[in-house]
Amino acid sequence: MTKAIQKITLSPSRDIPFNKLVLSQSNVRRVKAGISIEQLAESIAHRTLLQSLNVRAVVDAEGNETGMFEVPAGGRRYRALELLVKQKRMAKTQAVPCVVREGGVAEDDSLAENDERVGLHPLDQFRAFQTLSGAGMSEEEIAARHFVTPAVVKQRLRLASVSPKLHEVYAEDGMTLEQLMAFSVTADQTRQEQVWENVSRSGYDEPYQIRRLLTENTVGASDRRVQYVGLDAYEHAGGGVLRDLFEHDDGGWLQDVVLLDRLVTEKLKVEAETIAAEGWKWISVAVDFPYGHTNGLRELDGKPADLTVDEQAAIDALNAEQAKLETEYQEADELPEEVDQCLGAIEAALLALEDRPQTYDPAEIARAGVFVSIDSEGRLSVDRGYVRPEDEVPAADFDVDPGTDAPSAEGQETGASATRTTISVAGASTEPEEDDEDPARPLPDRLIIELTAHRTLALRDALAENPAIAFQAVLHNFVLTAFYQFASSGSCLEIGLRTPTFPAQAPGLRESVSAKAVEVRHEAWKARLPKSENDLWDALTALAGGAQASLFAHCASFAVNAVHEPANRYNQGRVSAHGVRTRLDQADVLARAAGLDMVQAGWRPTVDNYLGRVTKPRILEAVREAKGDSSAQLIDHLKKADMAKEAERLLDGSGWLPEPLRLVDSSPSSAEPEGEAGPLPEFLASEEDPENAGEDDPQQLDAAE
Repeated sequence: MTKAIQKITLSPSRDIPFNKLVLSQSNVRRVKAGISIEQLAESIAHRTLLQSLNVRAVVDAEGNETGMFEVPAGGRRYRALELLVKQKRMAKTQAVPCVVREGGVAEDDSLAENDERVGLHPLDQFRAFQTLSGAGMSEEEIAARHFVTPAVVKQRLRLASVSPKLHEVYAEDGMTLEQLMAFSVTADQTRQEQVWENVSRSGYDEPYQIRRLLTENTVGASDRRVQYVGLDAYEHAGGGVLRDLFEHDDGGWLQDVVLLDRLVTEKLKVEAETIAAEGWKWISVAVDFPYGHTNGLRELDGKPADLTVDEQAAIDALNAEQAKLETEYQEADELPEEVDQCLGAIEAALLALEDRPQTYDPAEIARAGVFVSIDSEGRLSVDRGYVRPEDEVPAADFDVDPGTDAPSAEGQETGASATRTTISVAGASTEPEEDDEDPARPLPDRLIIELTAHRTLALRDALAENPAIAFQAVLHNFVLTAFYQFASSGSCLEIGLRTPTFPAQAPGLRESVSAKAVEVRHEAWKARLPKSENDLWDALTALAGGAQASLFAHCASFAVNAVHEPANRYNQGRVSAHGVRTRLDQADVLARAAGLDMVQAGWRPTVDNYLGRVTKPRILEAVREAKGDSSAQLIDHLKKADMAKEAERLLDGSGWLPEPLRLVDSSPSSAEPEGEAGPLPEFLASEEDPENAGEDDPQQLDAAE
């Protein structure tokens, strides 16, 4: 015999005046959480009461109902109604929908009501906000009605716009909320789905990796091109910008790279056309020129423009104000912030006034050119005064016999200055250049070859017998290459000093300590050497032996190439098949012998040059090596961008270097004492000036008179 199914009887509902309700002590909620009572009251005022109160009749000692009801479940709603009554926005006799419970335990009802409440899935909230937006509500209205900020509404609406396929993956816990946030960077749902398919199979699905793939064909707003043109100008021209509402994006990513490059080129060309009015022969325009782009060109010696009366008065006033502040606070341990800012502003103003434009000889301008580019901060960079070898005036043009009607070099330059300036963008010249014709030889080539072959062999023998002259001849060759690239004569020695170019431009390379040191040393020697290569041999002869050695080392340094080149025959292994060291191994030997220390050379790990370009495990490995496990544990929970920033702070001053910048250990037999140099050759040491022995600073060395 089957048992009859017990029918369920629901508790009856009644409308009870608010003044007949009291808060029960059986409510299990004690800790405040979620939206405030004030916010809940505002919600009831907008929407009325959406959920009834759970009440029980209050009885007297004999068990008779008193007409009052207590509220064990719904205490926050009761307090919100109570607040509306106090604010006189609701009558105290207002009927309140209630479910009247009989039997059971009041605490059990209160606990069940809270336990059984299921929070809204984030995806449902995203879609609900999208529905409200589609119904005509503004972001501000949605934010006000649901007690969030407009920024949160923007984020939720952005997440709602992600591909529905990815929404399904997220709903089934196939991706995290952080990953879904990363996909919101772009509105291209097809691209979102393609990227998810790739990263979900490869395992490289960290949010920062997703963002990188979605923005790989864009340009960051911090790019020098964007800083130069201006984000407003780009957007005004119709360019789109991707924004990340969940991570700091440094201004977003520009989608139309072609448009950006066009705007940059157009603006640079306008600047170039203005500069062309100065009379230069050529102007080369590019966003950035590689390190060493002026090699082989002669740099003109310009003179700073004279200061105007007003400029000199401004400098005097700034110097006086600076001296006054420094005197007033010379005893202070720390400058007040406003004083420090004032001194900084004075220093910047002085630097701007002292950075005088250079003036050049008009005849030199007519055969020289200008490089127009953008510096690392996105500012216009104009580098004037460079002469190409083919634009040099041949010496024969100056050797005209008196009484002839041949035009002078000055006259030629005057005519040249009237020609139109050639402007080339990214190395592509907009106007054809004329080819120079080779002068006719007075003797047959074959005869000259035969005669000079005899002389060459005899000169080799004579040079081998004189080490001091051989050293000076090599030095002469090096200096010609390093300082007189425009020289038409060159050297008779077939010893090449080739300065290799870098296959990739590392961030901050041009502004590095090493680059600036090389530039300062080069300029110091350049100031000491004669203007004409014809006087170079005599000038080198007049130098003391130590000065010659210092100059030799400076020139030889330009030939160093320790750059790793993937899939190159030079670095297939640390040692070749015959046991001979490779180029990079020899670079290690040279670094040890020279006592190279990349930390002392000014390199330190930053987000731009290392930490932001490697994986999180490598970041943690670097911190662990430098600061220990405890420091690594402090950041191992962070997102990639934050981890890189914190790692930069932790590694600052630690002296840590990535593996490519460390010296490889060598065997004792092949290693030389680090940082120690052998004595100068006898033919150099014997010529050393006893009073200046050991000096090698080009700014202090004096040539023998």
